[in-house]
Amino acid sequence: MRVWHFSEMAYPQAWDIGHRMGTFRVTVPNSHYDPVIGADIYERHFAEYELCDELGIDIMLNEHHSTLTCTNAAVPLAGAVLARTTSRSRLLLLGSPIANRPDPVRVAEEMAMIDVISRGRLEMGLVKGAPYEVAPANMNPARLMDRFWEAHDLILKAMSTQDGPFNWESENYHYRQVNIWPRPWQQPHPPVWITALSPRSGRAIAERRHVAAALLSGGIAGAMFDGYRERAAELGWAAPPDRFAYCGLVGVGHTEEEGRRRADEVAGYVRTSPIVAEPFTNPPGYNPIAANVALLKMGPTAFGARVQTVDGRTIDPTRATVQEFIDARTVFAGTPDQVFEQIRTFHREVGGFGHLLIMAQGGTLSHDETCANLRLFAEEVMPRLDTLEVPENRWGEHAERSAAAQ
Repeated sequence: MRVWHFSEMAYPQAWDIGHRMGTFRVTVPNSHYDPVIGADIYERHFAEYELCDELGIDIMLNEHHSTLTCTNAAVPLAGAVLARTTSRSRLLLLGSPIANRPDPVRVAEEMAMIDVISRGRLEMGLVKGAPYEVAPANMNPARLMDRFWEAHDLILKAMSTQDGPFNWESENYHYRQVNIWPRPWQQPHPPVWITALSPRSGRAIAERRHVAAALLSGGIAGAMFDGYRERAAELGWAAPPDRFAYCGLVGVGHTEEEGRRRADEVAGYVRTSPIVAEPFTNPPGYNPIAANVALLKMGPTAFGARVQTVDGRTIDPTRATVQEFIDARTVFAGTPDQVFEQIRTFHREVGGFGHLLIMAQGGTLSHDETCANLRLFAEEVMPRLDTLEVPENRWGEHAERSAAAQ
């Protein structure tokens, strides 16, 4: 199993403003941002990623916009920095919200350049984008997924075409001369990752054989992975574990109390991210009807900001305890032995996965505490993850379903 460290370069110094305004996104004036503090935040996070390069942990980056929870506003810029300052880690940019960008060919150029600078260490994440970023991007939420898949197809064609300019005419994009320089180091293009929640999305990703990543979604990830596996079986191939990734928060300590304390601070990320002014939480047309119905069934407040524990309890992540997060499989916390057992249990519950994305920093966890968290995970937990086996019953179950369908 590959392990990736992820953090959003948050700006907790202004979180009191977000709580008072009732939103952490879109409308908080940037007068509350101090560039001097911001420079220190970037410096510490790049240092933590460079520590990952030493520890043998791969690196994941993402971007968000107009928010106190993430000051990495341009994932290609951060990826380019790390392409030059690291030497071993794979670099996963998960990702570029291509449905919100009007220039997919520019995305292809940016990714190809990072792939060349890093000498082939790029993993390319192409994502739909969060609902609350539709307004800052000045995009129409309707038919967002149509725009996403058109951009996806154009990016991959631009990266893999080597015989001169080609023309692209579609509903959303019009180019007469597509001919990117540089072309990527990895051929025909770097590996592609896509984030997803629903079985329907899992099936669509399986049709392209990309990596499907579930972020902080607990048992919902299992249903999405099942959709991927079932569609792969229908198409005549068995999806290996390296097609699946899961992201969870991690707090590991020499004692259970220390690990849970670290996890409690990291969980500041989950407790603040869903706090969004209502007009931006679910723009009309962003979600399909079935997804909106499912979200409404989970709770009447904080639309979409609900997660469920394995025993069916619905919890509010803005107020949840570490134990509730552990029960929801959003957090893995405690001693190295406890963290490993929690990961192993979840791995079995969802049918296995080959990539674990850990948030070893979040909220107010300090630089020194983050480094200690990463070191202990790398030394005491990570070596054991390669012993995890894919549950045979899940594979057999999908094989039987596929045979019955045929």
